[in-house]
Amino acid sequence: MASCSHISGIARLQPPRLSQSVHREECTQCFDNQDHPLGIDVCLVCFNGGCLDRDRHHARIHAQKSGHKFTLNIKRKLKPSTKRADEEEPPAKLQKLAIVEDRDEDKYEFKTVLKCWECDPEDGLEIPDASADPHVKALSDGVMQSLSSARQSEVKAWEEEIIACEHTLTLEQLATGPIPASGLAHCLKCDLKENLWLCLTCGSLGCGRQQFGGLGGNGHGLQHYEETQHPVSVKLGTITPEGNADIYCYTCNDAKQDPELAAHLATFGINVQTQTKTEKSMTELQIEQNLKFDFSLTGEDGKALEPVFGPGLTGLSNLGNSCYMASVLQTVFALPAFRTRYLPTAAAHWATCTEPLPAACVDCQMHKLADGLLSGRYAHPRPASALPEKETNPLAHDSPAPLFQEGVRPSGFKELVGRGHEEFATMRQQDAEEFFVHLLTVLRRDAKRTGREEPTGVFSFGMEQRLECGECKRVRYRVDEMDAVSVSVPAREKGKDAEGKTQYEEVQLRECLETLTGTEALEYTCPACEKNVIATRRSRFATFPQVLVVHAKKFQLVNWVPSKLDIPLAVADTLQLDEYLGQGVQPGETELPDDKPGNSGLPEFDAAAMAQLEAMGFPTVRCQKALLATGNSDAEAAMEWLFAHMDDPDIDAPIVPPGSGSAAPEPPQEQVSMLAEMGFTQAQARKALRETGGDAERAVEWLFSHPEDSGEDTAPSAASEAPKATVGGSSELPAKYRLKAFISHKGPSVHSGHYVAHIRVDGPAVGGESWVLFNDEKVVKADAESVRELRQLAYLYVFERV
Repeated sequence: MASCSHISGIARLQPPRLSQSVHREECTQCFDNQDHPLGIDVCLVCFNGGCLDRDRHHARIHAQKSGHKFTLNIKRKLKPSTKRADEEEPPAKLQKLAIVEDRDEDKYEFKTVLKCWECDPEDGLEIPDASADPHVKALSDGVMQSLSSARQSEVKAWEEEIIACEHTLTLEQLATGPIPASGLAHCLKCDLKENLWLCLTCGSLGCGRQQFGGLGGNGHGLQHYEETQHPVSVKLGTITPEGNADIYCYTCNDAKQDPELAAHLATFGINVQTQTKTEKSMTELQIEQNLKFDFSLTGEDGKALEPVFGPGLTGLSNLGNSCYMASVLQTVFALPAFRTRYLPTAAAHWATCTEPLPAACVDCQMHKLADGLLSGRYAHPRPASALPEKETNPLAHDSPAPLFQEGVRPSGFKELVGRGHEEFATMRQQDAEEFFVHLLTVLRRDAKRTGREEPTGVFSFGMEQRLECGECKRVRYRVDEMDAVSVSVPAREKGKDAEGKTQYEEVQLRECLETLTGTEALEYTCPACEKNVIATRRSRFATFPQVLVVHAKKFQLVNWVPSKLDIPLAVADTLQLDEYLGQGVQPGETELPDDKPGNSGLPEFDAAAMAQLEAMGFPTVRCQKALLATGNSDAEAAMEWLFAHMDDPDIDAPIVPPGSGSAAPEPPQEQVSMLAEMGFTQAQARKALRETGGDAERAVEWLFSHPEDSGEDTAPSAASEAPKATVGGSSELPAKYRLKAFISHKGPSVHSGHYVAHIRVDGPAVGGESWVLFNDEKVVKADAESVRELRQLAYLYVFERV
């Protein structure tokens, strides 16, 4: 230890706490990891992970910027296998929503060494003999035994929070006797003996819904609830001796817990301690269903599709139901705006970023993704040593499997972007279109906070809404800013296939656009006529975006659950939109007066959409929130949003207009005090919390982006009231587009199944211009037949303006 004169300072350092993230698997600014020959340096103060690559050297940058002297260098390599290929056991199938313990020390050999960056500011001085010091060993053990940042976020996200509800906690049971023994019991309304649900109120046995089990089911359990309003049922066959089982509350329409399940089952003669689980739980069935859906990686001739490698052809490893995110990221990073914003500036940003931890910086993580996906540095075949000895192509049994990539693991990005979000913070499958919108929101919010540029403006455009009174012929125009256009695809059945699956007629994209921009009649209270009239509404493009995203809505509600329909949509390579350009107020047109001149601070809600939603029984405030969240014109999109947000705690809270200051609810004092401890005044803290709906994290961002705001609420001047929003896009013609990418989905719902992206790529790695299939870490040249088929069944289409 005499080789380092600063070693005495290490006594002040402490091992990581349980709650701290330890970035020991890979660099936080690039995808170099502990398998790299130089390994990863983990800072022993903040536990940031940095690479030692000669070109990037993020460990050195971190040491220079932070002043933290000591790091622990970690390298690992696979242990040689002691089993022959024919002795290896097949991998266990994932049985539940949990992280299966997979001990790294059983598979890898690790080498660690202490380094001092004050002794050698260029490469860090290795101090091999420091490992004999008990404190150094405690630090090293603490780092190695801690849950890594990637695994920590996975464990947290995989934890499915199923809790009790008021209906399970206050369950009332009717006097009844034992139910028939297992094997003899059947649904009271049909002969099904599997997928049975026991009503915990009266003991009625009903079969489940077919789409919720993979087994037969006629929905008689749901029918029993509709007839009796008995809320809670338990799935027979899932009861365990520990008192666990699938519990479903029909009133809440969700899985729940019953803390008194053993006592409730005893009412019907069921002793949980004697039960044996004989059927799969809903979680197991959902995961099994997701595992079934995959996209073929063989061509029309049955041969495996050709893997491709190089810049822009790097795969993204599936982190567990993360294909929705991977397909969106591959698509946006195929666009010039994202490439030029994040790839050339990566090195400069890493060197100048002022965030203490790169893992907490949105811009750092976007630059990391750009470097990982576009540099080509990680797009190479998986090393032979990392392949299972028996790996063969299951679709071409006589030939070895193609050497696919390992792909880069965007775990840090996923954890940061999903942080605090009810859905994207989980490991459940999500909707790709919703994630696309969320990603744009995160990037814009971060850019506003930091003052940096962001590339999302390429998606922005204006949609013109024209309303005309049928009596006085006066008109009103409104332009809404949009990032994607959602088109409804009509479902016209043409029969069933050999398996009994419904087949639908092909629909032209042009027909969907005609419907979107067509004229419709609606009931309207005209402020000029002062009476109820029939008005007409029409939508047109006010401006056209540089990149047009088309969301094809192919859903129908089955038992209040959106189910996806495989309706073929004919989408050509090119798209011309000139005829859909709006013209604004025309000579001779007279504008309608305002309905309620400037008293609410809220936008004018689309009258037709509001009428449709309220007719379905939704409260007015919920309808308004749904329209605000979905563009304020599409009742169907708003309805889907409502069903996805029924359980939001603030769904019925009044809408607070932006900038309304003290009109918002007074924030809790503990939140105010927390922000005040950061150096802000009480007035600033209160205003920030009011402006951000009580979200403390966003309040901090608001405070940093409004440094001159004293927090005092003052009435805005007339000149500053309701500033006109700047709508992106251009109204220049011609408005011609070419299809760049499409995201496809297999599965009955957007929340299950699998997403992939097809992207048009041009370059020597693919032999000129070619469609490339990005299926998580597998990146292959797509064959013409699959492109034709999956383009028709795609969910999102991305067009570039020519």
